[in-house]
Amino acid sequence: MKTQYPFSRAQGKYFAWALLCGISLFPMAQVLVAADGPSTAPPPLPVLTPQIPLEITVTGSKPTLASLQHDFDVFSWQSFVALNWPANPDGSPNINLTIGQATNAPVVWESYRESRTIFLPGGATPAKWGEESPLPPVCKNIDAKHLPAGTMLLTQVGKTPNVLDESGEPFKTGPLIDQNGQYARFSIMTNYAMFNYIVTYKLYSKDGQKAFNADANFPSSQASTQQVGSIMIKTAWVKMGGKYDPSKFYTNYALVYDDPQEHAGVKPSCVLEQVGLVGFHIAHKTADEPQWIWSTFEHVDNVPTMGEKPTLTAYNFFDPHCKDCKINQPPPRPWNPGTSYTKPSQVERVIPITPEAQQLNEAYHQALAAAVPGSVWVNYELVSTQWPTDAKSKIDPTGVPAPSFLANTTLESYIQGRVKQTSSSCMACHNNATSTTGNFSDFTYLLQRAQ
Repeated sequence: MKTQYPFSRAQGKYFAWALLCGISLFPMAQVLVAADGPSTAPPPLPVLTPQIPLEITVTGSKPTLASLQHDFDVFSWQSFVALNWPANPDGSPNINLTIGQATNAPVVWESYRESRTIFLPGGATPAKWGEESPLPPVCKNIDAKHLPAGTMLLTQVGKTPNVLDESGEPFKTGPLIDQNGQYARFSIMTNYAMFNYIVTYKLYSKDGQKAFNADANFPSSQASTQQVGSIMIKTAWVKMGGKYDPSKFYTNYALVYDDPQEHAGVKPSCVLEQVGLVGFHIAHKTADEPQWIWSTFEHVDNVPTMGEKPTLTAYNFFDPHCKDCKINQPPPRPWNPGTSYTKPSQVERVIPITPEAQQLNEAYHQALAAAVPGSVWVNYELVSTQWPTDAKSKIDPTGVPAPSFLANTTLESYIQGRVKQTSSSCMACHNNATSTTGNFSDFTYLLQRAQ
């Protein structure tokens, strides 16, 4: 059954603008108090499940754009929970555990394929799904037999040109420097449906894309058949230690790799480090949302909100005691992640998290804490969800997204705001993505990495 949105494209634009500006279009859930009696029972906590949602569940008989925003935000939280569920060795969710148990053991999305293992030098064929991919030569000095289970390879340091980038996105910004003076690291992962499409049509190489010579059309999730479609995960990480307490983060071990072929002046290096998750971005293509659903989460201690007094004594990417730090400005060149110390970035959130999203975050935090007291996942919050209000629009190929702008302060640190064609908007940006042949690449820039 197709999701029907009960408003016109023009109304959708107005509602998206209202959401962007922080105008509440629906009241937050209230605890009703009778004039002479006790208050009603509080609403039940969200159910935590390892099942990845394939489409939103529309609530209410007459949904509005605001109520649909809530439904999409619930979809985002359901996805976050399922993807971060403890995993079996094959990557499937371990139904004998719940999220937050088996602390810092591998979770479902970590079985996905990292983009650098798909787009290889010379357009080589990537390893099959489930097989180990070869490590860079400099990393082979580390005994692979003694690496912790689920060890990642982290290279990317930002959506930047000429500096360890794996993204052809048009925004030219800069790397993110944490409060220890170290470069944050990033990864892009694809699930099996997306990986299989790339391999089947040989889109991992320029020659394959030339032979394909068509717009990409990644498979979408189908709720009617319970078929999981294409999912892409972007994550942001900081090295543990110094100003960072590992107990407050979901952590993993990673081979932090500096590649000299990707930026002049960088010396080859590969070091095993414990890293903590600070940003988590989900793109999920569904049948009713061919422009994908874009969900973005952050660590709760990442940054304060611009215009509001900082409430913490320490943040992951903001120093409350620095009086002359430039806000939301990339570090000056040259950029070299191999340097021992770089002045930390000073980042603030430009568009506040809405009260409605904050309320939903609190509900899920309560559910996570009830399931596993002390769960590390209560330290993560939904920023927002961007979705197409008119997916079949004949005028706007982005589907009239709501909200109009969406930014993760770790992934789009320096391009936050409300300026069209300049500020971060997942759909508006990714609608420009093409393959190496210039064909539309279905809202992902990954195909540009083909050699």
